[in-house]
Amino acid sequence: MAHAKLVLIAAAAVLVLCQIPRFANAQLRQNYYANICPNVESIVRDAVTAKFRQTFVTVPATLRLFFHDCFVEGCDASVIVASTGNNTAEKDHPDNISLAGDGFDTVIKAKAAIDAVAQCRNRVSCADILAIAARDVIALAGGPSYAVELGRMDGLTSTAASVTGKLPQPGFNLNQLTSLFAANGLSQSDMIALSAAHTLGFSHCSSFASRIYDFSQQKPVDPTLNRAYAAQLQAMCPRDVDPRVAVNMDPVTPRAFDNQYYKNLQQGMGLFTSDQVVFTDARTRPVVDSWAQSVAAFDRAFVAAITKLGRVGVKTGANGNIRRDCALFN
Repeated sequence: MAHAKLVLIAAAAVLVLCQIPRFANAQLRQNYYANICPNVESIVRDAVTAKFRQTFVTVPATLRLFFHDCFVEGCDASVIVASTGNNTAEKDHPDNISLAGDGFDTVIKAKAAIDAVAQCRNRVSCADILAIAARDVIALAGGPSYAVELGRMDGLTSTAASVTGKLPQPGFNLNQLTSLFAANGLSQSDMIALSAAHTLGFSHCSSFASRIYDFSQQKPVDPTLNRAYAAQLQAMCPRDVDPRVAVNMDPVTPRAFDNQYYKNLQQGMGLFTSDQVVFTDARTRPVVDSWAQSVAAFDRAFVAAITKLGRVGVKTGANGNIRRDCALFN
């Protein structure tokens, strides 16, 4: 009887194993496309460079698109999918409405360039294209280059509802930031490194207006803000400002991927509460001070963090596919 039970248990175990999606545990690897589309990285780099020459916005837009993709349902290009009559997709959630069109266009142009090569057509995922493009825009802005791990499939779902609560907000404190990143397998150090993407790009006034006008009844201006910087922000963002007005996230070197972000924090010039808090909170200030001092140390930490980000929620095997059109499900 006991033997019969063991046979049944073993049979059940085999059945369960057979039901696990193929390649469910497949690891990303740097040479994934070596025999599929060997020139994929140079094709993407050329397309990204051409887009970069048209507009610098390509850089922050693509980098932000990658982050917003990975933090919602993993790095699966689900943020690129367009809404339809019966589905509101991720990109139309309020937290994603401000994603610049140039990021989407960068991926679409790179996809077209890949598909123009017969060997590569519909063989490279949109998720991998976005991961490569994110690396390339960082390098184009003067940041570190690095080897990108590849082998992601594109996700099979994209809903606005799935975005809620998944992305960091401008008013987050250190504990909120740390726990949100931890939920994605990223450490506090990774969080501080990835936050430096705010050395590029711009923000609409509404994202930080409360810091310069309505911080508290006693102190309308956030006391952690540099006073001269606060006055500068008030001049650029008056109370009745056009909602389309945007200001540079990094007022010193807005077009360079560098460690200026940390130097700004030391001066009270982090634009968001969620930026400045990593300096004002004594638990993380030493890391900010270290990376403000050493570009090399920051570059190493950033490469490690964005590589880990690229592993979040990766789809493999039956959990995904390769989209023929990045904005549409097959």
